[in-house]
Amino acid sequence: MTETVRVELGARSYDVRIGAGLIEAAGAEIAPLLARPRVAVVTDETVAGLHLDRLRQGLSRGGIESVALALPPGEATKGWPEFTRCVEWLLEQKVERRDIVVALGGGVIGDLAGFAAAVLRRGVRFVQIPTTLLAQVDSSVGGKTGINAPQGKNLVGAFYQPALVLADIGALGTLPARDFLAGYGEVVKCGLLGDAAFFEWLEANGPAMAAGDAGLRTEAVRRSVRMKADIVARDETEQGDRALLNLGHTFCHALEAATGYSGRLLHGEGVAIGCALAFETSARMGLCAQEEPSRVRAHLRAMGMKTDLADIPGALPDADALLDLMAQDKKVMDGRLRFVLARGIGRAFVTSDVDRALVRDVLQEALVARGATPPAPRP
Repeated sequence: MTETVRVELGARSYDVRIGAGLIEAAGAEIAPLLARPRVAVVTDETVAGLHLDRLRQGLSRGGIESVALALPPGEATKGWPEFTRCVEWLLEQKVERRDIVVALGGGVIGDLAGFAAAVLRRGVRFVQIPTTLLAQVDSSVGGKTGINAPQGKNLVGAFYQPALVLADIGALGTLPARDFLAGYGEVVKCGLLGDAAFFEWLEANGPAMAAGDAGLRTEAVRRSVRMKADIVARDETEQGDRALLNLGHTFCHALEAATGYSGRLLHGEGVAIGCALAFETSARMGLCAQEEPSRVRAHLRAMGMKTDLADIPGALPDADALLDLMAQDKKVMDGRLRFVLARGIGRAFVTSDVDRALVRDVLQEALVARGATPPAPRP
């Protein structure tokens, strides 16, 4: 059974289709959008080996020709060199403004190919076919596209909505366990920020979902996408409510930068740790009960996920250096960092009224817990 979530954005509205077999059915799904029966597919080498032939066959059954570019896998691809390669390849393929670019892969490919579509000939349409849990519930929905810069993650990009999203639940079966759980970091974030009942559902069903139950996976993706779609419809360009979706991300982006955007810390792992730190900060500020961060960590541990700085291998900078990395975050406004904190599970809010010294203490204690040097005396 295929579920449909509509992202309501007026003339830019689109459907997110969720279910098994959507890669094989891509031709029938995409054909109504086409001015001519041809698409350009951007993917990575790993995903190409797993899913590209099935996608080509599905497109062919719908009478659609395709050309494909497979980029190297990994976060390092999401930068200027491979972005330039992608744009120039699309121009070489004579992709026109009425054509469609298909992004087949995880968040790196979706972000990069979407940004390429946004700037190519001042905008060509694109379709997201996310193959990871993280991409299905987060990066493929909402129109955030972009690449990383040396100064930080996702600092160059555009808001550019897809024409369609096809979230094939079957593709999740090809993910390594670590990658699936990293994507779960974005799923659990949805419950933590605005749906306590969903978080309770995840506490009850998360382990079975991770074990492979397709029905539970479809429901988890549907509920996550529904929450994001509702927020995006209210605030497409992150002027207000959409910032709630950044729960955990202020900490996460600093940790990703500190680990060099490497395999030491996957994005969803950083989100999970960031959510735990955000709830810890909230409890220290008296915004929520001390039991709330403990409950968050307990569920993450029950899922076998990273929960603390101690779970990140290798060296990390000190607390002050991590705070400096946070200052590069896109959410800085007028020199003040905006945090997403919580008054309880399902009750997140955005604020700039956070004491830097308190955040430093939270980070420093987490560093000490992983065996780092004790905090230096304050001047």
